[in-house]
Amino acid sequence: MAQKVAVLGAGKIGEALLSGVIRAGWAPADLLVTTRRQERADELRSRHGVTAVTNAEAAKTADTLILTVKPQDMGTLLDELAPHVPADRLVISGAAGIPTSFFEERLTAGTPVVRVMTNTPALVDEAMSVISAGTHATADHLAHAEEIFGAVGKTLRVPESQQDACTALSGSGPAYFFYLVEAMTDAGILLGLPRDKALDLIVQSAIGAATMLRDSGEHPVRLRENVTSPAGTTINAIRELENHGVRAALIAALEAARDRSRELASGTKD
Repeated sequence: MAQKVAVLGAGKIGEALLSGVIRAGWAPADLLVTTRRQERADELRSRHGVTAVTNAEAAKTADTLILTVKPQDMGTLLDELAPHVPADRLVISGAAGIPTSFFEERLTAGTPVVRVMTNTPALVDEAMSVISAGTHATADHLAHAEEIFGAVGKTLRVPESQQDACTALSGSGPAYFFYLVEAMTDAGILLGLPRDKALDLIVQSAIGAATMLRDSGEHPVRLRENVTSPAGTTINAIRELENHGVRAALIAALEAARDRSRELASGTKD
């Protein structure tokens, strides 16, 4: 890889990206990082062989800037970067809720911006990363973002108008599954199983079910029906889920997450 890429605010997701692209064959010498703490910079340098720089140095040196700081810190970071970012830099934002227009208004006119919502399974190379182009981003810019985030999972292009919905569905999605596994584990304990065995049963069932969804091509309703025998155990469990409004609760939860993403966006407007 000839281009230099800088990850600004290299936390867990930023480090997962670094690790993923290195495994994909990118040279550590072409990867830059910025961090708040010197200890964190030293850790990343020792672990991955990347170069730690300041935010200003990253803006001047790297061809692609990946901004992974928290949404509430993005304005301050852009104020620091703006004097040093020429219009030919590709800026990739990983901040929930912040539109590409927020960056375009604060950076040099014509700067290409790509918005990406990834999720924590990037840590195990199973991320779902949703990618949208800003006003000045080209197909080549989108392809470059896909190359980077494809190193840690799957990518999907969507119009930016769908980003808040994707944030609710896949950005926050792993938390919903962890929550469900937690509840099912408690149920297993209530039914008399040791915690470790209950967890093993549920995790493997989740992996198997996800693999079937991905690989079979079957609709989830059909897969569920295949497990649901007349008057059997599964239909009794499904009836209780419906009686307790689990489907409606999930829909309401995702709507709440989408609305919060929109609130984050509105909070960035002047």
